[in-house]
Parts: sequence; structure tokens; C-alpha cells
Amino acid sequence: MGSAVPGHASTTQPPESPCPAVLLGKAACYSGQDANGAYYTIAVPKHWSRSLVVHTHGGPAMSYDPSTTTKDLAEWAVLVEEGYAWAASSYRRGGYGVRMAAADTENVRRLFVERFGRPARTYVHGQSFGGNVAAKVAETYGRQPGAYDGVLLTSGLLAGGSRGYDHRVDLRVVYQYHCRNLPRPAEPQYPLWQGLPVDSPLTPDDVLARLQECVGTVGDRTPAQQRNLDDITAVTSIPESSLPTHLLYATFLFQEIVGNRLGGRNPFGNEGVRYTGSHDDRALNAGVARFAADPTAGRDLSYDSDLTGRVSLPVLTLHAIDDPSVFVEHEAAYRETLRGAGQDGHLVQTFTREAEHDELSVAEYATSLAALDTWVRTGRKPTPRSIASSCGAFDGTYGGGCFYDPGYRPSPYFTRIRPRPGHTSWPAMTAAQERAWSRIDGVGIAP
Repeated sequence: MGSAVPGHASTTQPPESPCPAVLLGKAACYSGQDANGAYYTIAVPKHWSRSLVVHTHGGPAMSYDPSTTTKDLAEWAVLVEEGYAWAASSYRRGGYGVRMAAADTENVRRLFVERFGRPARTYVHGQSFGGNVAAKVAETYGRQPGAYDGVLLTSGLLAGGSRGYDHRVDLRVVYQYHCRNLPRPAEPQYPLWQGLPVDSPLTPDDVLARLQECVGTVGDRTPAQQRNLDDITAVTSIPESSLPTHLLYATFLFQEIVGNRLGGRNPFGNEGVRYTGSHDDRALNAGVARFAADPTAGRDLSYDSDLTGRVSLPVLTLHAIDDPSVFVEHEAAYRETLRGAGQDGHLVQTFTREAEHDELSVAEYATSLAALDTWVRTGRKPTPRSIASSCGAFDGTYGGGCFYDPGYRPSPYFTRIRPRPGHTSWPAMTAAQERAWSRIDGVGIAP
């Protein structure tokens, strides 16, 4: 199989631009747009360690603009304050596309090298959906000499697209069974695996209003609304606090994947799934919508986003045990993926007693990158306990606290996400199909 080859990274040198307020006087910043249309931001600290962090952001959002990467730089300013240069791409377009985002990430790394020279060490860091992207970067480009030296994955969606959204498939059908308002009975009906029809006039605010209609709000719920909420959260394991976010992804992200990336084909299925935890499981399982994935759609989504585990770089992960958005069991799925490829010796996973997704302790982020850097420089693999013990020094500088649980191990992925028969046995993609798929998505395939 070939690997994605980005277009030329830029047509001009990166122009200097204002840094976020948190980095004023601490770094020089640059921003622009590459030849593929992706926006980028680069920061080089005044006291540069000669190491680079290439960042892959979360989402995916439906559109990006120049503020996408500058906002991320402000959020991850601690890495620059630690002496690392930082570079990130917005990705060339909004919507789904893991290989595309990986290619755009490699573009910004090359752009940095063209402008500032080859760093002593380069790390790729992925957050949330960006964890999937960064892991794909490591597999696709990590074997190139001098390209990347290590991988940091924080709150990463690491089960890949073919199974990483199964809990949202379950939410979509369980929500509709209980709420019956997306669509309403009087509205045109459509298969729920679409999320929404491509021509739906509904906005995110409309969807959230329908959610509130069904489950009410804190302190203002009818008994029927409370029962709806209890059933939905119990069956899906999605906490009330993140139910709106998950429902938006289960509508608009599915609409994007099916309608815009897969030509209307369905990559999702729930046949054979047994739902439990509601006040009447028998009625739920008899009445919930059922559908099977189109094998070609499942194959294409898997090719784009699933991970092979073929990574030979040091990989360090950080994940909150009670992450409400990307369940911690994604880490178990990733370990099994690397183990299947015989590469789990390159992996160290750390976990914290937090209930956040995007905003873990700043001290922990600094600790994680320092531990990865030491591992790469010395060859001495850290342990979760040694990483936890080193956090106090960073907490003294940045605050936020240290909440590591060195003894924690996540349960297997399918203890949290309901398994579905056959979804991992997609047909293999031929070389011709790889080339055709990549032309559609705008990412070339090397011979």
C-alpha cells in the first residue's frame, strides 16, 4: 500500500503575525495559507530548544478559518513556554477526513523545515479527533528518516472511524426511539444512519431544542422527560453533561460522513446489538431502528481512519478516566491495535482522575511532553509511575494539579461500546480503489 503524499507545503515563506496574548514577548509567530488551502500557525520561542511539536486539532468542524490554529496555539501555549517550537494546520477543508488531515499536518512540518531548518527532534501531538490524525501521521510518515521522533496523544479518539462512532450510532437510534422528534412523525422520514438528510434545514440550535423538548432541563423536567433522560444515558453510557455534544455529532457528523464523503452509502450498523439499561429493554430492542452497514462504505471509512498499529516511534498517551466525550476505553482499543502489530512495546499510557476532555491540568500536559522528550533523547522508557512522580515540578510552575493514577488500566473497548457482529471484517481495498478514493478526497497516493 502506498502512502499519502502532500502537495508542496507552501508557495511563500511564512509571514510573521501577532502571537496570542499569552505568548507576547515569549515567541515569534507566523501564519499563512499553504498551497492546498489549509491555514497554518507557527510559533518559535525566544529560547528555542531546537525541538518542534506538530499539533493536530480536534473536531472535525464543518469549516475552518485563520483563527482555528491561532486559538489552538493559545490553548497549547504551555508547550511553547517549555521551549518547543509549535506548528499546526487547520486542514484544507472542514468535515471528515483523517488521511487528508494527516497529509496537511505533514505539509506544515515540511513548511517549518523549509523556513527554520530541521529541528533536532520533532513530535506529533494529537488532541481528541486529532489523536486519530496524529496516530495516522505516525503510521504514514513516521518511518521517513528525520521526520518524526515521537508521538503524544491526549484524549485521543483511537479506535478509528469504523468503530469509534458506534456509541453515537446507538445514541441516534435510542434517542429516536424515546423522543420521536428527529424526525417528527409528521416530517419526511429518513434512515437514521444518515444523521440528517443532506438537504435538511435543521441547524445545531434546532437539534438542541428538540433534545431539550425530549429530556427537559435541570430543575425543570416532567416525569416523562426524566424517564427519557434516564433511559438514554443508561443505555448509551453517555453522561447527561455531554449528551448535547454527542447528539450533534450523531446528526451533523454522520450527515457529513455519509452525504459528503461516502456518496450516500452507510458505514454504520447496529444489527444484532442488544440494548440494556432502560425501563423496558424488551420494548426498546423490539422497536429501535436497525440497519446494516454497506460493506464498501465500511471499507472506505476504515481505510481513511482506522489504525494499523504499525508505528515504530515512542508513543505516550494521556487520558482522563472519566472523559465524557472520548471514552477512556479508546486507549484499550489502541493498545490492542499496537499489540496486534507487535508494536505495543513502543507505547506508554497514562491516566488521570479527571472528568474532562479538552482541558486537563496544564501541568500534566507539560509533564507528558517532557517525559516523551526524555524517552526519545535517552532511550529510557518511562513508566506511568515515573511520569506521575515528575508532575509536581511542573505543577509548581504552571499549576492545575497532578491527578495521575499510575495503577489504572481501562477495560476492553467493547465493555463500554456495544459490539456489533462483522464490523471489523470489511473487504480489503485494492490499489486501484485506494487511488480512486484518494482522488475523491484530494490526497494523492504514492506508487
